[in-house]
Amino acid sequence: MEQLSLFDTNTGHSLSSAAAPLADRMRPQTLEDYIGQEHLLGEGKLLRRMLEQDQIPSMIFWGPPGVGKTTLARIIANRTRSRFLTFSAVTSGIKDIKDIMKQAKEDQAYGIRTLCFVDEIHRFNKAQQDAFLPYVEKGSITLIGATTENPSFEINAALLSRCKVFVLKELTQKDLTAMLSRTLTDKRGFGSMEIHMDRELLSVIASFANGDARTALNTLEMAVLNGEISSEGAVTVTKDTLEQCLGKKTLLYDKKGEEHYNLISALHKSMRNSDPDAAVYWLARMLEAGEDPLFIARRLIRFASEDIGLADNQALQIAVAAYQACHFNGMPECNLNLTQAVIYLSLAPRSNSVYRAYETAKADALTQLSEPVPFVIRNAPTRLMSDLEYGKGYIYAHDTEEKIADMVCLPENLKNRRYYLPTQEGEEKSLSEKLKRSRALRHLTDHS
Repeated sequence: MEQLSLFDTNTGHSLSSAAAPLADRMRPQTLEDYIGQEHLLGEGKLLRRMLEQDQIPSMIFWGPPGVGKTTLARIIANRTRSRFLTFSAVTSGIKDIKDIMKQAKEDQAYGIRTLCFVDEIHRFNKAQQDAFLPYVEKGSITLIGATTENPSFEINAALLSRCKVFVLKELTQKDLTAMLSRTLTDKRGFGSMEIHMDRELLSVIASFANGDARTALNTLEMAVLNGEISSEGAVTVTKDTLEQCLGKKTLLYDKKGEEHYNLISALHKSMRNSDPDAAVYWLARMLEAGEDPLFIARRLIRFASEDIGLADNQALQIAVAAYQACHFNGMPECNLNLTQAVIYLSLAPRSNSVYRAYETAKADALTQLSEPVPFVIRNAPTRLMSDLEYGKGYIYAHDTEEKIADMVCLPENLKNRRYYLPTQEGEEKSLSEKLKRSRALRHLTDHS
């Protein structure tokens, strides 16, 4: 646990020290310096109004790394003139928490507010989380927890119900570029030095950082420290210097630009054409250029249903497993997880019947929005609905020998419509036979 002095405007660090990491030196001290999260802190937005009215509840900040969760908590503590305490899931035991909570309760009697910040609160076990609960309930402390995980799953329901959840979004490339530009002129950053660096290179760093301010500042610091120094002491950061610092060929790869979409298209179409060699090459091109592996994994999940579908039911499971592996491992460890999935998907049997089924159904749904639900499959929870013949004639499929009832479940105008048209590829061959049998038992004409 870290305890900072009361109303500490320097957040417990010697920010003016050139020896401190750039990310620490440039940590915003006020809302005016804070970058991003306009949906929460813009004029008239909820969290901004709470701060202005000095009505701060216990909160959970949920968002990806490097978006300013800790910084925002420190700013709130300073603005509300609260004692700021931080807790670690690794070093803070139940006794430590209770001792500090007891002190906070005593301080409250003297008008001193305590803000407790718990980084990675999802790592706290149930007992640790429960230790905060009575003090949050009584208002002895204001708890701010930060997490990269969904709080619905990772935080005790009792504690979560007493906290307001705010979702922090990853910083945009524009946000990060502006921050880096300011760092070059700010005295806390490199304002006391003469730095020559094209704005284009700042944009490259911002793109590489993928929404993480800490990564962006650390990368800028490395680039400046490795820049070319003139006899007058000026530092020049070139394209080659930055490329060496990044350790990869990122300068021609804009994650928001045309090349980004060209490469993901190349990967998708190579897999569709059952070419694992080309697919792995395009995968490597993206990963080594700094692409977010989770973006690629999401596209593999889409591919598994769009181009393989029910021809191989393992495809979707493998794609989802690859996404989870990327989430757990990150780069570079997850590169093999993605490669395994790409090769499997490239060689799996092909079927776009799932894709065609939905697109055809969507077209009908958008043009025939008023088609009524057949009475036979309507729910009848009230007597009035029963009197109106809701559910009349419904047959419980499990009560039939074949587990298939002779009922039409589509609207009358669409009763002969066929959306799912299975191919004869892979597992779909057996599904096609099952579907024919199902339609026959439902006394429908098979158009496949």
